Amino acid sequence: MKVLIGSDKSGFALKEQIKEDLLQKGYEVEDLGTRDLAKVMPFFEVAPVVAERVARNPGQKAILICGAGTGMSQVANMYDGVYAASCESVYAARMCRAINDANILCMGGWIIAREMGIEMAEVFLNTGFTQGLEEWRQEFLRLEAGIPHLQNA
Repeated sequence: MKVLIGSDKSGFALKEQIKEDLLQKGYEVEDLGTRDLAKVMPFFEVAPVVAERVARNPGQKAILICGAGTGMSQVANMYDGVYAASCESVYAARMCRAINDANILCMGGWIIAREMGIEMAEVFLNTGFTQGLEEWRQEFLRLEAGIPHLQNA
């Protein structure tokens, strides 16, 4: 599975740790953000690059990391077809996929520790839409996804 990843200066250390773990697990990882602290990209430059790629490629998953995760999420969600969720727990990372079908996980480098960030990335990448939910909830979410006014809200 190919995963896009990006960070600004505040998310750089966590991004590097998650990227290393994903590569060791056999993921193909493309880093579209700050790759060197001598050439820092701000969150409002990184998020559009990643969001545009996700918007053009249905099924593509990405991880964005800034200080709190909020800035990346806000910018990425400006793109059609992008559903970026700022998460601070493994549970939230799982549920943003299962309930919201999020395609970009946003995290805060100032908030999330290495081990938790790695686990959040793994759970996000390996949880499917409606996976692990009760049948009635799966049915409801599938119906909701088909309502045009909610898709474009």
